[in-house]
Formats: sequence, C-alpha cells, structure tokens
Amino acid sequence: MSSDDYKETEMGLIPKEWEFISIKNSPVEIIDGDRSSNYPKRDELLNEGDLPFLSTKNIKNNRFNFNDAVFVTKEKFDSINKGKLNENDIVMTTRGSVGNVALFKNLPFKSALINAQMLIFRSNSKYLSSQYLYYLLTSNFLQKQFNTFSSGSAQPQLPISHLKSINLIIPSLKEQNSIAKILTDLDKKIELNHEMNRTLEAMGQAIFRHWFVHFEFPDKEGRSYKSSGGEMVDSELGEIPKGWKIGKLKDVGKIICGKTPPKSKQEYFGGEVPFIKIPDMHGQTFVVKTEDSLTQEGKKFQQNKTLPANSVCISCIATVGLVCITPQDSQTNQQINSIIPQYEFFTPYLYYKMSSIKDFIEILASGGSATLNLNTKNFSNIDIIIPSDEVLKKYYRIVKLLFDHILNNQIQNENLSQLRDSLLPKLMSGKIRVNIPEEATVK
Repeated sequence: MSSDDYKETEMGLIPKEWEFISIKNSPVEIIDGDRSSNYPKRDELLNEGDLPFLSTKNIKNNRFNFNDAVFVTKEKFDSINKGKLNENDIVMTTRGSVGNVALFKNLPFKSALINAQMLIFRSNSKYLSSQYLYYLLTSNFLQKQFNTFSSGSAQPQLPISHLKSINLIIPSLKEQNSIAKILTDLDKKIELNHEMNRTLEAMGQAIFRHWFVHFEFPDKEGRSYKSSGGEMVDSELGEIPKGWKIGKLKDVGKIICGKTPPKSKQEYFGGEVPFIKIPDMHGQTFVVKTEDSLTQEGKKFQQNKTLPANSVCISCIATVGLVCITPQDSQTNQQINSIIPQYEFFTPYLYYKMSSIKDFIEILASGGSATLNLNTKNFSNIDIIIPSDEVLKKYYRIVKLLFDHILNNQIQNENLSQLRDSLLPKLMSGKIRVNIPEEATVK
C-alpha cells in the first residue's frame, strides 16, 4: 500500500478505511460495578461457589486467575443490579494497577460480579469483535492512553468520564476477526503448552510422593519397596528405608544467598545473565525469563553468587516457599536462597522436596513476626531425608525426561509471546494487513 492509503491520527498512520473514534462514540458499553447497599460485605463472601466476586488480584497477565477467588450466593448475586458479567465481556482494572484486562470467555463460570476497582467493556458484536477489542485494550496504543488519563499518584485510578474520551482503532468486522484469529491462535498454543506443563509437573510430583513419601520406589526386583517388605529403620524424621539417612540441606549442596549489585553501577545491568527475583518465580519450573539481567561485568562483580544450571532456588523473604530451577548460569537477589546440588541427579528430588515443605518453610520463616524471613543459616540447617544415590539416579532418569519437555515448552512459550507482542502493534495499526477469508471468526 502507498502512503495515500493511510491517514494520520493521534496514534500515527492507520488505513484510511479504518475508524478512529472515542470509546464514547464506539459500539462499546461501559458498565460499572454495583456501589449500592447491596454491595457484598466481607462476611457474605464464600471460599467456593459458582458465582465469583472478582477483584484486581483475579487478573494476572491479562488473564483471569481464580486461585484466590471468593464467591457469593445466588441470592446475593440476584440482589445486585450492576457489574454482572456476560460471555465475551472484558473486565478492566481501574484503580491501583490500571489497565489490566481479561476476556470472560470459555471459562468454568456462567457469570461473575466485579468489585468497585473494575469495570466491564461490552461490545456490540455486529460491529466490534470482543476478541479484537480485548487485544486492542492490551496494546501499547491503549495502555499509554490509560496511563495518561489515570489520576491520583498514591492510588492511580481511571474514571469512566476520562475513559470515554480514549480513542479506539476499528477496522471492518471481517478484518477484526482475522487479526484476532492470528493472535488467538498464538495464545491457544501458549495455553496448550502451559496445560501440558501442568500435567508433566503433576506426574513428576506423583512419582515423588510414591517414591519418597510412601517409600514405594522399585526395589532391585522391581517391586514396590515398602509394601513388598522392604526394611525400614527409625530416624528423627520417622521411619525411612534402610540405607537412607537424615541430613541438613547444606549436606546435599552448596547454599547461596543472592545479592543485588550496586544499582549505581549501570554497567552491571542489562546483559544476558538472568537476575532472578521473586516475581520471576511465580508459576515457573525453570526461570526462562527474568525482568532484570546482569552483564558479564555484573556477574564477575559477585562471581561467588553465580548459580550454575540445575540449581534450585527458594524464595525466603515476604513471599516464601516458591521453588524453581535455573536453566543456565544465573544470579538472584537477597530474597532467595539457592542450593547448588553436589550432583545433578539431586536436582529433581530437591525441587519437589522443597515444594512439598512449603508450609514448614513458612512456619520457619515467621519467627513470631508478621514479615516472613528465613535467613540463610536456618535455611541451611533444615532437616532433610537423603535417599540412596541408586534411588535418586533412577528417579532422575525418569523425571529428567519430564523436565526436558517442560523446559522446551517454556522456551517455546517465551518465543511465541515475543512473536505475539511484536505482531500486535503492527496488526493494530495496519502496518501489517491480513487476508480476510469469509470464515475468519474466532471461536
């Protein structure tokens, strides 16, 4: 296309035939939450149910996360007039972390309520695809506008009156569907990999429990050890198989407490060495991507803090008990204690072992204080069952296959995410035009 086929807007050049209009004049309805006397009170919230009462913590990475969701009864739900979600609605946070969005589609709940820190976008499907609108709202085009119109430095918020003046880029419905399909297909592949990794994780954990909690690892004849009469001996941690022992974490590897290089030394940051912090660990088996990184110079500044591949990292301050593995040479900040195993075949066992004692680590870290903090000395002296090398090697050979798949899927997801994020602004601005087949719809 030539430059004559484009028009200038506040957001740059877009195709001439595309609309550039404010939300107020677009086929989008903005729905606020209910703020009447019927607004759910704390003692009316349930820990489980079919009708979630959503808060900002239920939207992470532009997806719904129901792990910590609370619920209301159907009677309470029916008593509320506003803020009820329909299929294909989009939820956006408007206070605190402004601009996080999630699409209410293909989820296990038929409806939900939003709290006072959120609102709903409901598009007219004859003119505007909800899937396209969702991706548009996540784009830098819109996110920059959200930030510009947000008010309040201590607690940023985006009033509906400001939101309505924000502009949207709207192609034809067919082109919207084609754009959304490209981005949705990438997200579906990413989610499929996530789902596969959850299954692989569960398999590794199930084998861990069978072998190292119930002591039903295969004996020399291939029989389940304990149930087939394998000899057990007493220990300070209860009965354990003969030949196993009790030790400290420091007995199975080198314990490293991370450290942050001086931030005044800008030459230490922005390189290729992962610098792991607690937010990088959430939901990860391997830390493939980190928000911050170190240069080789930064790494050398504190070379004794370097963790080789297959080290096990455990968060020990504030958010305690997250566990992950390093896929390459890395360093961490001081909120993380790590184990460099004596032998690589210790890694899967230590990963699942540390994951299995999360509650104990939290108790150990409390020390009677509200702020959790497990220092390196106490961490190093945690008692641990040390199985025989023979059993650990057998477990390693099995679980390494699972871990290899998990790591490959994580790397693929990172590449797919980068591809999606690079395509999104080009598709939304019309710099890349897409074919428009008649059947281009998003399911």
